[in-house]
Amino acid sequence: MLMTHRVSDLSKAMNGEEVTLCGWVHEVRELGKLKFLLLRDSTGIVQVTGKRGTTPDDAYSGMSLPKESVIQVVGAVSENREAKAGFEIVPKKIVNLNPLSAKIPFEVTGKVDAELDVRLNYRYIDLRRQESAAVFKIESTLADAFVDECARRGFTHIRTPSIVAETTEGGADLFSIVYFEREAYLAQSPQLYKQLAVIGGLGAVFTITPVFRAEKSNTVYHINESTQMDIEMAFADADDVIAVLSEIFMSMLKAVKAKNQRELEILNAKLEVPKMKVITYTEAVDALNRYGTKTVFGEDFNREHEKAICKIYGDAVVVKDFPSAVRAFYSMPKDGDERLCNGFDLFYKGLEILSGAQRIHLPDVLIRSLKGKGLDPKNFEPYINAMRCGAPPHAGWSIGLERLTMQVTGVENIREAAMFPRDRKRLTP
Repeated sequence: MLMTHRVSDLSKAMNGEEVTLCGWVHEVRELGKLKFLLLRDSTGIVQVTGKRGTTPDDAYSGMSLPKESVIQVVGAVSENREAKAGFEIVPKKIVNLNPLSAKIPFEVTGKVDAELDVRLNYRYIDLRRQESAAVFKIESTLADAFVDECARRGFTHIRTPSIVAETTEGGADLFSIVYFEREAYLAQSPQLYKQLAVIGGLGAVFTITPVFRAEKSNTVYHINESTQMDIEMAFADADDVIAVLSEIFMSMLKAVKAKNQRELEILNAKLEVPKMKVITYTEAVDALNRYGTKTVFGEDFNREHEKAICKIYGDAVVVKDFPSAVRAFYSMPKDGDERLCNGFDLFYKGLEILSGAQRIHLPDVLIRSLKGKGLDPKNFEPYINAMRCGAPPHAGWSIGLERLTMQVTGVENIREAAMFPRDRKRLTP
């Protein structure tokens, strides 16, 4: 076997046991006849200690390899109270698995800062940083917990297309592509397709999918390809899916606390599982104006408003009953007041990470809404026809995975929560 254990498998209880490890040279230092090599793999770092005259010559010389060399170490676990982990590895053999033939572009240990653009240009090196790896391990837990919770509830996991014939949300922020002899677009959202799935009788569905928005934005909160985690439920209104949201969202945060304590510590990120507060848009506007963050009824919230709402109400706040004018065309108007709709957002630690709504399932109302948004109902005829064929009341929501990861981990730029981000300037690696 190329390796028998990972670093996280080791303990001082294995004193004297021979192991074979593989990883990268994180640090090397020499103190008299002693050499210390820190071996890093995806699970942690362990100290390898060699002594001139005692350690085999090949292994001793191998401890002078340059940092980021990829190596195999064969040796014995040895209890050592002075070692950080309480034990170390005494090497018998060190093999350089692929001698370096290019310069490592920046310091992986973090002792010397590197610009984010440089790190992203060499993401395959940046992922060796414990901080970067921690972000994506937490992101993995969030996504896995979302899937587990939806599956536990009996939701069906579906796949929706990324190539579409027409806008799924309205607006002009679309990437057009050549699709054989016609024009097509990269999907802004799986929205219409998950609706069709529940109209088709699947009851409740979920998906994790990439989405694409051609927004010419350079902020730390936006990228042009992101990952959405969506649900849709038949025979449900906005309050029904908000209740489900509260339970799934809390389960996702609890999963990170249970599985990623090491990663949270590496990032110095403090994570508490908050209680979710639900308020109306009207209540939010009144509170913002009362506490000095001016806003006008009928306008969408900006970044300053989002931060202030969480400062007033807590880390996790659902705002519902938005003005119809600022929501997507498929948002169901409220009974008795079509100026408002059954749409909602979740703000977490001062940032919008989720949007949802009860959908319009009545064809006449849907056509009226499309026209009100300046969209041609003829372009949505298959979608409208679905509503004519016994479409049940339904609702759903969508979480932005990178934004949620950003808020959980405390990174300041969403590009740090996207493994290979795509923005206005970045198309590689």
